[in-house]
Amino acid sequence: MVHGWAKLPEMSRYQAWGPNTEAQTQSFVRESAALWHSRPQTSYPHAVLADDQVVGIADLHLRGPSSGEIGYGIHPARWGQGLAGVAAQELLRQAFTERGLHRVYATCDPRNVASSRVLIKIGMRYEGRMRETMRIDDGWRDSDLYAILEPEWRA
Repeated sequence: MVHGWAKLPEMSRYQAWGPNTEAQTQSFVRESAALWHSRPQTSYPHAVLADDQVVGIADLHLRGPSSGEIGYGIHPARWGQGLAGVAAQELLRQAFTERGLHRVYATCDPRNVASSRVLIKIGMRYEGRMRETMRIDDGWRDSDLYAILEPEWRA
């Protein structure tokens, strides 16, 4: 199921990975499952489900004792259905209520307007642009930084 979207070029357009081969997807799934058993656990990958199918991923990575980073990816056939926002909101809930974090951030390619909208919709604030943070197929990518603090999330 995961390979159905991981192999699509539009899924990884703004990422350093992909499109995946089947072997790369299998490796990703194995590594993601293993993260749930690592100690100390610092990464919490989740499958995004819709209609009993895996249609994406969402993950929370702890970045020190009080901050974390979220990320998500949704099958292109499911874009525009609110799934990324629901998944990202759940990651924030986990970060602030279960992990006791103070700050959560996310980055996205400035060209990825849809992802920027998701981050703003869930209450994150734009904090700035980091230049040439990642090399992808079409060259160096800038990253826009968004963040939310625990008191802002509670409000």
